[in-house]
Amino acid sequence: AVVSTQSTGLGCVGFHGDVLTLTKMLDAKMKQYKHTHGKDMSCEAMAQMLSSTLYYRRFFPYWVYNMVAGIDNNGKGCVFSYDPVGSYERETYRACGSASAIIQPLLDNQLGYKNQSNANPAPLTRDRVRTMVRDIFAAASERDIYTGDEVEISVIDANGIDTQRFPLRSD
Repeated sequence: AVVSTQSTGLGCVGFHGDVLTLTKMLDAKMKQYKHTHGKDMSCEAMAQMLSSTLYYRRFFPYWVYNMVAGIDNNGKGCVFSYDPVGSYERETYRACGSASAIIQPLLDNQLGYKNQSNANPAPLTRDRVRTMVRDIFAAASERDIYTGDEVEISVIDANGIDTQRFPLRSD
């Protein structure tokens, strides 16, 4: 499930009933914020709101893993990852969900240039990153039965959110 503004997206994975409940609540809070302040929530504000919402349910937490991504107040990209009770961390990239143990090391190696000897961290193009993420998810879908048959990749920039879907399995 995804909840978004013009410059921020929230992705949730986990128990579908909790995902629907949480995203419905967050959508209502975002609408209330927009009516009160006359503008969309910033990425940092959405990250903090999600943290507070998750912490409120810390004794009976939502069975949901969340990620907030977008453009911060300085115009830079940001990703926030969460644990189920609302602790969060700002990162440059992150995987969550059932295949995260497969995907994260690949992201570390290909995007973070970790564990590479003589790595040349050249800037990556948008198309190269999109292709890389699609290939990483295709590899994960072959090893993790809970990874779906399709990946939805969203690119967030100053022009908004561009989302594309790609099939993973053809069997």
